[in-house]
Amino acid sequence: MEQFDVVVIGAGAAGMMCAIEAGKRGRSVLVVDHAKEPGEKIRISGGGRCNFTNIHTAPANFLSANPKFCVSALRRYRPSDFIALVNRYAIAFHEKTLGQLFCDGSAKQIITMLLTEMEAARCELRLETGADSIARVEGGFELALSSGANVRCQSLVVACGGKSIPKMGATGFGYEIARQFGVGIVETRPALVPLTFEIKTLERLVPLSGVALDAVVAHGKTKFQEGMLFTHRGLSGPSILQISSYWREGDEIRVDMAPGVDALAALKAARTATPRRAVSTVMATLLPQRVAQIVSDDEGAQGNIADCSDKVLGRLAAAVNAWTFKPVGSEGYRTAEVTLGGVDTNDLDSRTLQATEVPGLYFIGEVVDVTGWLGGFNFQWAWASGWSAGQAV
Repeated sequence: MEQFDVVVIGAGAAGMMCAIEAGKRGRSVLVVDHAKEPGEKIRISGGGRCNFTNIHTAPANFLSANPKFCVSALRRYRPSDFIALVNRYAIAFHEKTLGQLFCDGSAKQIITMLLTEMEAARCELRLETGADSIARVEGGFELALSSGANVRCQSLVVACGGKSIPKMGATGFGYEIARQFGVGIVETRPALVPLTFEIKTLERLVPLSGVALDAVVAHGKTKFQEGMLFTHRGLSGPSILQISSYWREGDEIRVDMAPGVDALAALKAARTATPRRAVSTVMATLLPQRVAQIVSDDEGAQGNIADCSDKVLGRLAAAVNAWTFKPVGSEGYRTAEVTLGGVDTNDLDSRTLQATEVPGLYFIGEVVDVTGWLGGFNFQWAWASGWSAGQAV
Protein backbone atom coordinates (compact mmCIF):
# COMPACT_ATOMS: atom_id res chain seq x y z
CA MET A 1 0.00 0.00 0.00
CA GLU A 2 1.52 3.30 -1.13
CA GLN A 3 0.99 6.32 1.10
CA PHE A 4 0.62 9.95 0.02
CA ASP A 5 -0.58 13.02 1.83
CA VAL A 6 -2.56 14.12 -1.23
CA VAL A 7 -3.89 12.39 -4.34
CA VAL A 8 -5.18 14.57 -7.15
CA ILE A 9 -7.41 12.99 -9.81
CA GLY A 10 -6.88 14.98 -13.00
CA ALA A 11 -3.74 16.53 -14.50
CA GLY A 12 -5.49 19.54 -15.98
CA ALA A 13 -5.10 23.21 -15.11
CA ALA A 14 -6.74 23.04 -11.68
CA GLY A 15 -5.23 19.69 -10.70
CA MET A 16 -1.67 20.67 -11.55
CA MET A 17 -2.00 24.02 -9.79
CA CYS A 18 -3.32 22.34 -6.64
CA ALA A 19 -0.53 19.75 -6.70
CA ILE A 20 2.12 22.47 -7.05
CA GLU A 21 0.80 24.43 -4.09
CA ALA A 22 0.41 21.35 -1.90
CA GLY A 23 3.90 20.18 -2.83
CA LYS A 24 5.35 23.57 -1.94
CA ARG A 25 3.94 23.09 1.54
CA GLY A 26 5.91 19.88 1.90
CA ARG A 27 2.99 17.55 1.25
CA SER A 28 3.65 14.32 -0.67
CA VAL A 29 1.47 14.51 -3.77
CA LEU A 30 0.41 11.98 -6.42
CA VAL A 31 -1.42 13.19 -9.53
CA VAL A 32 -3.17 10.59 -11.68
CA ASP A 33 -4.82 11.05 -15.07
CA HIS A 34 -6.22 8.53 -17.54
CA ALA A 35 -4.93 10.59 -20.51
CA LYS A 36 -1.63 9.97 -22.28
CA GLU A 37 -0.50 13.58 -21.77
CA PRO A 38 -1.20 16.18 -19.08
CA GLY A 39 -3.08 19.42 -19.72
CA GLU A 40 -4.80 18.43 -22.95
CA LYS A 41 -7.41 21.19 -22.66
CA ILE A 42 -4.61 23.69 -22.10
CA ARG A 43 -2.89 22.42 -25.25
CA ILE A 44 -5.87 22.95 -27.56
CA SER A 45 -7.17 26.15 -25.99
CA GLY A 46 -6.98 29.47 -27.77
CA GLY A 47 -6.22 27.84 -31.10
CA GLY A 48 -3.13 26.25 -29.56
CA ARG A 49 -1.96 29.46 -27.89
CA CYS A 50 -3.85 29.13 -24.58
CA ASN A 51 -6.00 32.04 -23.45
CA PHE A 52 -4.56 31.49 -19.97
CA THR A 53 -6.38 34.27 -18.08
CA ASN A 54 -8.37 37.47 -18.39
CA ILE A 55 -7.11 40.64 -16.70
CA HIS A 56 -10.69 41.79 -16.08
CA THR A 57 -11.71 38.68 -14.11
CA ALA A 58 -14.48 39.37 -11.60
CA PRO A 59 -17.22 37.25 -9.97
CA ALA A 60 -19.74 38.77 -12.43
CA ASN A 61 -18.02 36.82 -15.22
CA PHE A 62 -19.16 33.48 -13.78
CA LEU A 63 -22.40 31.50 -13.67
CA SER A 64 -23.30 29.44 -10.61
CA ALA A 65 -26.35 28.57 -8.54
CA ASN A 66 -24.46 30.46 -5.82
CA PRO A 67 -22.88 33.50 -7.56
CA LYS A 68 -20.93 34.47 -4.42
CA PHE A 69 -19.13 31.14 -4.07
CA CYS A 70 -16.28 32.01 -6.45
CA VAL A 71 -15.46 35.31 -4.71
CA SER A 72 -13.05 33.94 -2.11
CA ALA A 73 -10.82 31.95 -4.49
CA LEU A 74 -10.79 34.69 -7.13
CA ARG A 75 -9.72 37.25 -4.54
CA ARG A 76 -6.98 35.06 -3.12
CA TYR A 77 -5.41 34.15 -6.45
CA ARG A 78 -5.74 36.86 -9.09
CA PRO A 79 -4.79 37.12 -12.76
CA SER A 80 -1.73 39.15 -11.73
CA ASP A 81 -0.51 36.17 -9.68
CA PHE A 82 -0.61 33.82 -12.66
CA ILE A 83 0.89 36.47 -14.92
CA ALA A 84 3.79 36.76 -12.47
CA LEU A 85 4.36 33.00 -12.80
CA VAL A 86 4.24 33.22 -16.60
CA ASN A 87 6.74 36.12 -16.52
CA ARG A 88 9.06 34.13 -14.27
CA TYR A 89 9.31 31.54 -17.05
CA ALA A 90 9.81 34.27 -19.68
CA ILE A 91 6.78 33.11 -21.64
CA ALA A 92 5.87 35.87 -24.08
CA PHE A 93 2.19 36.77 -24.28
CA HIS A 94 -0.16 39.43 -25.61
CA GLU A 95 -3.61 40.82 -24.94
CA LYS A 96 -5.92 39.97 -27.82
CA THR A 97 -9.24 41.68 -27.00
CA LEU A 98 -11.34 42.36 -23.93
CA GLY A 99 -8.52 41.50 -21.50
CA GLN A 100 -7.82 38.06 -22.97
CA LEU A 101 -4.17 37.02 -22.61
CA PHE A 102 -2.64 34.52 -25.06
CA CYS A 103 0.82 33.01 -25.42
CA ASP A 104 2.78 34.47 -28.34
CA GLY A 105 4.04 30.96 -28.98
CA SER A 106 2.52 27.63 -28.01
CA ALA A 107 0.13 26.60 -25.26
CA LYS A 108 2.62 23.83 -24.55
CA GLN A 109 4.76 26.46 -22.82
CA ILE A 110 2.12 26.73 -20.10
CA ILE A 111 2.00 22.95 -19.71
CA THR A 112 5.81 22.76 -19.50
CA MET A 113 5.81 25.53 -16.90
CA LEU A 114 3.29 23.67 -14.73
CA LEU A 115 5.15 20.36 -15.07
CA THR A 116 8.41 22.07 -14.11
CA GLU A 117 6.72 23.57 -11.05
CA MET A 118 5.31 20.16 -10.12
CA GLU A 119 8.73 18.58 -10.41
CA ALA A 120 10.26 21.31 -8.23
CA ALA A 121 7.54 20.65 -5.66
CA ARG A 122 8.35 16.90 -5.79
CA CYS A 123 4.90 15.92 -7.08
CA GLU A 124 4.57 12.52 -8.71
CA LEU A 125 2.60 12.27 -11.97
CA ARG A 126 1.18 9.02 -13.32
CA LEU A 127 -0.48 9.20 -16.72
CA GLU A 128 -2.72 6.60 -18.36
CA THR A 129 -3.80 5.80 -14.83
CA GLY A 130 -7.37 5.99 -13.56
CA ALA A 131 -9.03 5.32 -10.23
CA ASP A 132 -11.03 2.10 -10.44
CA SER A 133 -12.46 2.50 -6.95
CA ILE A 134 -12.34 4.94 -4.07
CA ALA A 135 -13.15 4.11 -0.47
CA ARG A 136 -13.28 6.11 2.73
CA VAL A 137 -10.92 4.68 5.33
CA GLU A 138 -9.71 5.80 8.72
CA GLY A 139 -7.60 8.92 8.26
CA GLY A 140 -8.48 9.48 4.61
CA PHE A 141 -9.12 7.54 1.41
CA GLU A 142 -7.96 4.41 -0.35
CA LEU A 143 -7.82 4.20 -4.16
CA ALA A 144 -7.44 1.17 -6.37
CA LEU A 145 -5.69 2.45 -9.48
CA SER A 146 -6.04 1.01 -12.98
CA SER A 147 -2.32 0.24 -12.90
CA GLY A 148 -2.99 -2.30 -10.16
CA ALA A 149 -1.51 -0.15 -7.41
CA ASN A 150 -3.38 0.67 -4.21
CA VAL A 151 -2.75 4.03 -2.60
CA ARG A 152 -3.89 5.79 0.53
CA CYS A 153 -4.07 9.52 1.15
CA GLN A 154 -5.25 11.98 3.76
CA SER A 155 -6.67 14.39 1.16
CA LEU A 156 -8.33 13.50 -2.14
CA VAL A 157 -8.73 16.24 -4.75
CA VAL A 158 -11.17 15.74 -7.62
CA ALA A 159 -10.01 17.83 -10.59
CA CYS A 160 -11.11 15.72 -13.53
CA GLY A 161 -13.25 18.35 -15.22
CA GLY A 162 -16.71 18.11 -16.77
CA LYS A 163 -18.24 16.37 -19.76
CA SER A 164 -17.14 18.79 -22.47
CA ILE A 165 -15.08 17.52 -25.43
CA PRO A 166 -15.46 13.75 -24.82
CA LYS A 167 -13.09 12.94 -27.72
CA MET A 168 -10.32 14.15 -25.39
CA GLY A 169 -11.44 11.69 -22.74
CA ALA A 170 -13.81 13.91 -20.77
CA THR A 171 -16.28 11.94 -18.65
CA GLY A 172 -18.64 12.55 -15.76
CA PHE A 173 -16.32 10.69 -13.36
CA GLY A 174 -16.00 13.65 -10.98
CA TYR A 175 -19.77 13.73 -10.55
CA GLU A 176 -19.78 10.00 -9.81
CA ILE A 177 -17.29 10.57 -6.99
CA ALA A 178 -19.45 13.39 -5.62
CA ARG A 179 -22.54 11.19 -5.61
CA GLN A 180 -20.64 8.33 -3.98
CA PHE A 181 -19.87 10.55 -1.02
CA GLY A 182 -23.24 12.30 -0.82
CA VAL A 183 -22.15 15.58 -2.35
CA GLY A 184 -24.87 17.28 -4.40
CA ILE A 185 -24.81 17.90 -8.15
CA VAL A 186 -26.39 20.86 -9.95
CA GLU A 187 -27.78 19.69 -13.30
CA THR A 188 -25.11 19.80 -15.99
CA ARG A 189 -25.40 20.98 -19.60
CA PRO A 190 -23.05 22.03 -22.41
CA ALA A 191 -21.86 25.65 -22.21
CA LEU A 192 -19.88 27.94 -24.51
CA VAL A 193 -21.31 25.89 -27.35
CA PRO A 194 -22.63 26.60 -30.89
CA LEU A 195 -26.43 26.73 -31.23
CA THR A 196 -28.43 24.89 -33.88
CA PHE A 197 -31.47 25.70 -36.05
CA GLU A 198 -34.45 23.54 -36.91
CA ILE A 199 -34.44 22.04 -40.41
CA LYS A 200 -36.61 24.62 -42.21
CA THR A 201 -34.57 27.55 -40.90
CA LEU A 202 -31.36 25.69 -41.67
CA GLU A 203 -32.39 25.04 -45.27
CA ARG A 204 -33.18 28.73 -45.74
CA LEU A 205 -29.90 29.90 -44.25
CA VAL A 206 -27.58 27.30 -45.81
CA PRO A 207 -26.13 29.91 -48.24
CA LEU A 208 -24.86 31.88 -45.22
CA SER A 209 -22.58 29.13 -43.90
CA GLY A 210 -19.15 30.63 -43.30
CA VAL A 211 -20.36 34.25 -43.14
CA ALA A 212 -19.10 36.15 -40.08
CA LEU A 213 -20.11 39.54 -38.70
CA ASP A 214 -19.96 41.61 -35.53
CA ALA A 215 -23.18 41.33 -33.54
CA VAL A 216 -24.88 42.03 -30.25
CA VAL A 217 -26.51 38.78 -29.14
CA ALA A 218 -29.03 38.97 -26.30
CA HIS A 219 -30.99 36.60 -24.07
CA GLY A 220 -33.29 38.54 -21.77
CA LYS A 221 -31.21 41.30 -20.21
CA THR A 222 -27.90 39.53 -20.86
CA LYS A 223 -26.06 40.51 -24.02
CA PHE A 224 -22.63 40.20 -25.61
CA GLN A 225 -21.09 42.10 -28.51
CA GLU A 226 -18.55 39.97 -30.32
CA GLY A 227 -18.20 38.04 -33.57
CA MET A 228 -20.99 35.77 -34.84
CA LEU A 229 -20.59 33.02 -37.44
CA PHE A 230 -23.23 31.26 -39.56
CA THR A 231 -22.48 27.53 -39.78
CA HIS A 232 -23.98 24.55 -41.61
CA ARG A 233 -25.80 23.66 -38.38
CA GLY A 234 -26.72 27.08 -36.99
CA LEU A 235 -24.71 29.81 -35.32
CA SER A 236 -21.32 29.99 -33.63
CA GLY A 237 -18.68 32.61 -32.88
CA PRO A 238 -17.79 34.25 -29.55
CA SER A 239 -21.09 36.10 -29.04
CA ILE A 240 -23.12 32.92 -29.59
CA LEU A 241 -20.85 30.82 -27.37
CA GLN A 242 -21.24 33.41 -24.61
CA ILE A 243 -25.04 33.55 -24.79
CA SER A 244 -25.31 29.74 -24.98
CA SER A 245 -24.48 29.54 -21.29
CA TYR A 246 -27.66 31.51 -20.53
CA TRP A 247 -29.98 30.05 -23.17
CA ARG A 248 -32.44 27.22 -22.47
CA GLU A 249 -34.55 25.18 -24.87
CA GLY A 250 -37.62 27.15 -25.96
CA ASP A 251 -36.03 30.53 -25.24
CA GLU A 252 -35.68 33.25 -27.84
CA ILE A 253 -32.43 34.96 -28.77
CA ARG A 254 -32.22 38.46 -30.25
CA VAL A 255 -29.43 39.53 -32.57
CA ASP A 256 -28.45 43.02 -33.66
CA MET A 257 -26.42 42.40 -36.80
CA ALA A 258 -25.43 46.05 -37.21
CA PRO A 259 -24.42 47.26 -33.74
CA GLY A 260 -24.50 51.04 -33.35
CA VAL A 261 -26.44 51.54 -36.59
CA ASP A 262 -30.09 52.64 -36.71
CA ALA A 263 -31.13 50.46 -39.63
CA LEU A 264 -34.54 52.10 -40.06
CA ALA A 265 -33.03 55.58 -40.27
CA ALA A 266 -30.40 54.34 -42.72
CA LEU A 267 -32.99 52.69 -44.97
CA LYS A 268 -35.25 55.76 -45.00
CA ALA A 269 -32.27 57.97 -45.83
CA ALA A 270 -31.30 55.63 -48.69
CA ARG A 271 -34.88 55.68 -50.02
CA THR A 272 -34.62 59.47 -50.28
CA ALA A 273 -31.02 59.74 -51.49
CA THR A 274 -30.80 56.72 -53.86
CA PRO A 275 -34.38 55.67 -54.66
CA ARG A 276 -33.39 53.57 -57.69
CA ARG A 277 -30.97 51.30 -55.84
CA ALA A 278 -32.05 47.70 -55.33
CA VAL A 279 -33.21 46.85 -51.83
CA SER A 280 -30.58 44.12 -51.47
CA THR A 281 -27.87 46.58 -52.56
CA VAL A 282 -28.92 49.07 -49.88
CA MET A 283 -29.14 46.28 -47.30
CA ALA A 284 -25.59 45.27 -48.24
CA THR A 285 -24.39 48.61 -46.83
CA LEU A 286 -25.58 47.35 -43.43
CA LEU A 287 -24.89 43.60 -43.66
CA PRO A 288 -22.62 41.18 -45.50
CA GLN A 289 -23.95 40.76 -49.04
CA ARG A 290 -25.24 37.20 -48.64
CA VAL A 291 -27.05 38.07 -45.42
CA ALA A 292 -28.48 41.20 -47.02
CA GLN A 293 -29.88 39.17 -49.93
CA ILE A 294 -31.57 36.59 -47.72
CA VAL A 295 -33.08 39.21 -45.40
CA SER A 296 -34.43 41.12 -48.41
CA ASP A 297 -35.90 37.93 -49.89
CA ASP A 298 -37.42 36.87 -46.54
CA GLU A 299 -39.25 40.17 -46.22
CA GLY A 300 -40.40 40.08 -49.84
CA ALA A 301 -38.59 43.33 -50.51
CA GLN A 302 -37.83 43.11 -54.22
CA GLY A 303 -37.10 45.89 -56.71
CA ASN A 304 -35.91 49.35 -55.75
CA ILE A 305 -35.75 50.88 -52.31
CA ALA A 306 -38.16 53.58 -53.50
CA ASP A 307 -40.88 50.91 -53.80
CA CYS A 308 -40.67 50.01 -50.11
CA SER A 309 -43.31 51.38 -47.74
CA ASP A 310 -42.46 52.46 -44.21
CA LYS A 311 -43.95 49.16 -43.03
CA VAL A 312 -41.60 47.12 -45.23
CA LEU A 313 -38.61 49.22 -44.17
CA GLY A 314 -39.63 48.62 -40.56
CA ARG A 315 -39.58 44.85 -41.11
CA LEU A 316 -36.20 45.05 -42.82
CA ALA A 317 -34.80 47.18 -40.02
CA ALA A 318 -36.10 44.76 -37.38
CA ALA A 319 -34.41 41.89 -39.21
CA VAL A 320 -31.14 43.83 -38.99
CA ASN A 321 -31.29 45.30 -35.46
CA ALA A 322 -33.57 42.81 -33.71
CA TRP A 323 -33.52 39.45 -35.47
CA THR A 324 -35.36 37.12 -33.08
CA PHE A 325 -35.30 33.33 -33.33
CA LYS A 326 -35.49 30.17 -31.24
CA PRO A 327 -32.56 27.76 -31.56
CA VAL A 328 -33.68 24.14 -31.56
CA GLY A 329 -30.66 23.03 -29.53
CA SER A 330 -26.88 23.11 -29.24
CA GLU A 331 -24.06 21.03 -30.67
CA GLY A 332 -23.74 19.42 -27.24
CA TYR A 333 -20.72 18.30 -25.24
CA ARG A 334 -18.94 17.30 -28.46
CA THR A 335 -17.98 20.93 -29.14
CA ALA A 336 -18.82 22.64 -25.82
CA GLU A 337 -15.79 24.36 -24.32
CA VAL A 338 -17.00 23.84 -20.75
CA THR A 339 -19.73 22.19 -18.69
CA LEU A 340 -22.35 24.30 -16.91
CA GLY A 341 -23.46 23.07 -13.50
CA GLY A 342 -21.59 20.40 -11.54
CA VAL A 343 -20.70 19.80 -7.91
CA ASP A 344 -23.08 21.83 -5.75
CA THR A 345 -21.24 24.74 -4.15
CA ASN A 346 -23.65 24.58 -1.19
CA ASP A 347 -21.80 21.40 -0.22
CA LEU A 348 -18.32 22.97 -0.46
CA ASP A 349 -16.29 25.42 1.62
CA SER A 350 -15.69 28.47 -0.59
CA ARG A 351 -12.24 29.15 0.92
CA THR A 352 -10.77 25.64 0.69
CA LEU A 353 -13.08 23.84 -1.82
CA GLN A 354 -13.43 21.00 0.71
CA ALA A 355 -16.69 19.08 0.94
CA THR A 356 -18.29 20.35 4.14
CA GLU A 357 -19.60 16.91 5.17
CA VAL A 358 -16.63 14.85 3.94
CA PRO A 359 -13.35 16.02 5.52
CA GLY A 360 -10.39 15.53 3.21
CA LEU A 361 -12.41 15.50 -0.02
CA TYR A 362 -11.97 18.49 -2.36
CA PHE A 363 -13.48 19.49 -5.72
CA ILE A 364 -11.81 22.10 -7.95
CA GLY A 365 -11.98 23.51 -11.45
CA GLU A 366 -14.62 22.71 -14.04
CA VAL A 367 -16.18 19.86 -12.05
CA VAL A 368 -17.59 22.50 -9.67
CA ASP A 369 -20.74 24.50 -10.42
CA VAL A 370 -18.77 27.62 -11.39
CA THR A 371 -18.64 28.39 -15.12
CA GLY A 372 -16.86 31.37 -16.61
CA TRP A 373 -17.50 33.39 -19.72
CA LEU A 374 -15.45 32.81 -22.84
CA GLY A 375 -12.08 34.58 -22.79
CA GLY A 376 -9.75 33.12 -20.16
CA PHE A 377 -12.14 33.22 -17.21
CA ASN A 378 -12.43 29.43 -16.85
CA PHE A 379 -8.65 29.09 -16.72
CA GLN A 380 -8.52 31.76 -14.02
CA TRP A 381 -11.10 29.79 -12.02
CA ALA A 382 -8.95 26.67 -12.47
CA TRP A 383 -5.83 28.46 -11.21
CA ALA A 384 -7.68 30.14 -8.33
CA SER A 385 -9.63 27.10 -7.11
CA GLY A 386 -6.56 24.88 -7.49
CA TRP A 387 -4.40 27.36 -5.59
CA SER A 388 -6.96 27.72 -2.80
CA ALA A 389 -7.34 23.97 -2.30
CA GLY A 390 -3.57 23.62 -2.46
CA GLN A 391 -3.24 25.77 0.64
CA ALA A 392 -5.53 23.42 2.60
CA VAL A 393 -5.00 19.82 1.48
